[in-house]
Amino acid sequence: MIKTDILIIGAGPTGLFTVFEAGLLQLKCHLIDALPQPGGQCSEIYPKKPIYDIPGFPEVLAGDLVDNLMEQIKSFQPGFTLGERAETIEKLEDDSFVVTTNKGTKHNAPIVAIAGGLGSFEPRKPLLDNITKFEDKGVAYMIKDPEVYRNRKVLIAGGGDSALDWSIFLAEIASEVTLVHRRNEFRGALDSVEKVQQLKNQGKINLITPAEVIGLEGDEKLDTVLIRKNKEEEIALKVDDFIPLFGLSPKLGPIGNWGLEIEKNAIKVDNTLDYQTNIPGIYAIGDVNTYPGKLKLILCGFHEATLMCQSAYQRIYPDKKYVMKYTTVGGVTGFDGSKKEAPKAVVKAID
Repeated sequence: MIKTDILIIGAGPTGLFTVFEAGLLQLKCHLIDALPQPGGQCSEIYPKKPIYDIPGFPEVLAGDLVDNLMEQIKSFQPGFTLGERAETIEKLEDDSFVVTTNKGTKHNAPIVAIAGGLGSFEPRKPLLDNITKFEDKGVAYMIKDPEVYRNRKVLIAGGGDSALDWSIFLAEIASEVTLVHRRNEFRGALDSVEKVQQLKNQGKINLITPAEVIGLEGDEKLDTVLIRKNKEEEIALKVDDFIPLFGLSPKLGPIGNWGLEIEKNAIKVDNTLDYQTNIPGIYAIGDVNTYPGKLKLILCGFHEATLMCQSAYQRIYPDKKYVMKYTTVGGVTGFDGSKKEAPKAVVKAID
């Protein structure tokens, strides 16, 4: 059985930053994530997309943010159980918890921090009879590596930010980009809509609206997409790839059966103190939680992780008083023996 101080469910940015804040308190962390690598949505769904609201970074790619967080926590030596989903939880007589994954891996900790983002995700698929036949054979529901589409004919369907952003991005990579949306109006950011219009005028994006995909054709792989425009005209478009970007449906999964108080597919917490759930010792931080005034932002998750770790320390060591020191004063001491600290001022008498 894997034992740790804080068991973190979810290895996205909030979960990773929790390791750093816990490390400052000399608390060990272990993370469970159903994905095969750390980073959550930032690694799995949009690693190449820029993020603009991380303090100190005017612009940072989602994948680079994950890399930086992994570097930041390296000295605190977190453990990882990846590619496994947290399935069941049991409370022991000593008030600690045992969390077992779908593969039977058991973890024991006095503190459980649920940082599972929006939960597990399932893509919203178009209602096309044979779409599953072409999955991974020309049909994909998210873009992990844009280079896969270099010099290929790509059709994107959707009217939100993801559809617009990826159409713009792939216009410089793919040999041909077609964007199909069932309305003339888009739901994305105005500057993205204007950029798509510019690229259309330059001949770099083929924009078909109002229209929808009504069929897929191909033998071993997808080669043709059938489109109905203006509810009348039918178009047979030769493509290499079809990427419907209709969003993802978040689900709490097995965590929803743990006896936690749930509201609209999120875990209710007390936001005035430490983001603890209705079960003492179990916390929920990041996009997975809800409380009055909640904002689903990465930087808010970082804040919640910081306060949660302070509360966790007091729960683990009720007789100890922790005196917070700024890292500029106390430095950062890793579990591997490393230490980062500011240079000491030199005191020298003046003759």
